Amino acid sequence: MADPDATIGLSRLAKKLTREDEVFTYMARNLEPVRGFHHFMRALPKILAARPNARALIIGGNEASYGKKSDIQGGYRAQMEEEVGKDLDWSRVHFLGRVPYADYRTIIQLSRCHIYLTVPFVLSWSLLESMSMQAPIVASGTAPVREVIKDGKTGLLADLLNPDEIAEKAIQLLSDYKLGEKHSKAARAQVVKSYDFEKVCLPQHLRQINALVPKAKAITLPKAK
Repeated sequence: MADPDATIGLSRLAKKLTREDEVFTYMARNLEPVRGFHHFMRALPKILAARPNARALIIGGNEASYGKKSDIQGGYRAQMEEEVGKDLDWSRVHFLGRVPYADYRTIIQLSRCHIYLTVPFVLSWSLLESMSMQAPIVASGTAPVREVIKDGKTGLLADLLNPDEIAEKAIQLLSDYKLGEKHSKAARAQVVKSYDFEKVCLPQHLRQINALVPKAKAITLPKAK
């Protein structure tokens, strides 16, 4: 769940960020098109212009995990900085690179709007974690995202290929704290119900495994002490 006392310090800022600050986030293992990084960057100027107190915290490496590497030195980050940099208030944009897991969790718990984008591909574990930590979410309306984000209930969905729509949905959440809180509580409830490791996922995995082997060799869970 979200930690109401979560704080994070950034070298450029005199004071630590808290849940009182208007923080929005983007996270991927690497900043690349498969995870919609270029669409996020194209949405960024509009979000910052509409929300003058908002700060973008961007987590991710500068390589490529799934798709083609950028032909530009500096990777897709440099490519997108060149495209949209003149329209950004760089004092409110923070590229954090890859961060320790504990810091990642703190940052997500500070987020008033976590933006998750992907082409139709394997779902990132970070989306389920963000939902479990009650971060209000704007996500791409792509498969398999639609399996876990129900538009207007557990988050807001936007057209992956439409940066203006991504920006508008992010602005909507940043502008309406109560809406974000409503969505985030519903998102956590859904994750706990459908994806809890010990109560849901592990038993289901074992059922699938045991269906393939003789009953005498079936795997069972240890009894709770």
